[in-house]
Amino acid sequence: MPVKKQCQLLGLARSTWYYHPQPFSAEDLKLMELLDQQYTRYPFYGSRRLTAWFRTQGWLVNRKRVSRLMRLMGLEAIYPKPRLSRGRKDHKKYPYLLAGLEVTRVNQVWSTDITYIRMRHGFLYLVAVMDWYSRHVLAWETSNCLDSDFCVRALKRALSRACPEIFNTDQGVQFTSESFVEILEKRGIQVSMDGKGRALDNVFVERLWRSVKVEEVYLKDYESVIEAVEGLGRYFRFYSEERLHQSLGYRTPGTVYREGELKERRIANN
Repeated sequence: MPVKKQCQLLGLARSTWYYHPQPFSAEDLKLMELLDQQYTRYPFYGSRRLTAWFRTQGWLVNRKRVSRLMRLMGLEAIYPKPRLSRGRKDHKKYPYLLAGLEVTRVNQVWSTDITYIRMRHGFLYLVAVMDWYSRHVLAWETSNCLDSDFCVRALKRALSRACPEIFNTDQGVQFTSESFVEILEKRGIQVSMDGKGRALDNVFVERLWRSVKVEEVYLKDYESVIEAVEGLGRYFRFYSEERLHQSLGYRTPGTVYREGELKERRIANN
């Protein structure tokens, strides 16, 4: 069977299939693993605090190295940044539309984000699209680089099922790219963007990442991309169809989402 067909059946990009572990040192990979775990616990830690924390753990690393690894992993400390109201010249500015908004139904608000996934000999990036009301993960994709292509693929997969009223992202280059924003605007979807560096504006996806890391990634030691993708696939099925959420009245996100879809169809038909 051709590689292209195999990738289509697995839902993988061919670039992911051909992925080879990056030539990072074992020490860098260990530092990145520790960074990911500490950042997941304390996302307000910046490079200064993380450097100091490493030293308390016996790692004599400087701030320059920590900052480089954080950039590579796509990590940024969460705290109010100065002059957030100033527009950026490199992309169209969109307002944050979720402040004070009461989310009362499915497909009212979707959001997305990217996180770092460690493997034994390398790492991947993971993006997911989530419905805010139900916490249901509508689509997800992995990539070995921080480009916009895998984010666009996840968006298209999610939109093949339904269409939200508002789509919220951060101001990362993947989500402000023309190829990503154009898809939303053509469908008449309102684009909402967090303040730069304020991941708590996208709090439900941040909680999803914590669950994925603690309940899946940190318990596993993926040997390959295929193993990581299969493990994440099993976890997302568990998360949406089996994992009971207290905030949802001890129901699953998939159940709440389907009930919401049915309710909306009944309203539309009446």
